[in-house]
Amino acid sequence: MAGRIITIAQQKGGSGKTTLAVNLAVSLHERGHSVALVDTDPQGSLGRWFIERIKSQGEDEAMDFSTSSAWGASYESEKLKKRFDFVIIDTPPKIDSDLRPALRVADLVLVPVATSHVDLWATEGVLDLARREKARVLVVMNRVRSHTRLSIEVAGKAADLGAEVAVTQLANRVIYAETLGEGAGAVERARTGPARDEISGLTDEVLAAIA
Repeated sequence: MAGRIITIAQQKGGSGKTTLAVNLAVSLHERGHSVALVDTDPQGSLGRWFIERIKSQGEDEAMDFSTSSAWGASYESEKLKKRFDFVIIDTPPKIDSDLRPALRVADLVLVPVATSHVDLWATEGVLDLARREKARVLVVMNRVRSHTRLSIEVAGKAADLGAEVAVTQLANRVIYAETLGEGAGAVERARTGPARDEISGLTDEVLAAIA
């Protein structure tokens, strides 16, 4: 059976797209799935993470990485899904016609939203473009400060935009930044605890959404 394609998109920079891509990939890999990562962001953060991973853990046939232009994302991901269970596309922080191929080919689009109104406003363009491409979207609240009024308000307004919002929220934890720089995922460092629970819960939701 062909693999599934997950595109991670958000207009605003600094929303945590690469962190989300990395941690989802590692979590899926830990569960026995093969994963290919495709970086279409010229900044190249995902590629740097993968290089650090190769340095520390060596090569792994069940996890691969490639780069692509935005327009080439559909071709590259369609090719990779013949060999991998999941293909995760990390996109640049902009919303224009270049993003459409990555949305069109996706079985699921994840949109990380940090807990600020600016991030929420930036989400509207992503959701509109995803709707045009008839892509299923799951909004993920990221860098959440638990139980604050702002976090609750932004999550509520995200739902008001007509988007499906993941039940699992990712908190503003140091472990996500630390493991990113080490070429690892949070679940590889934290065998128990809240970070593992968050990533595991989100992985469950993603798998349910594309089942």
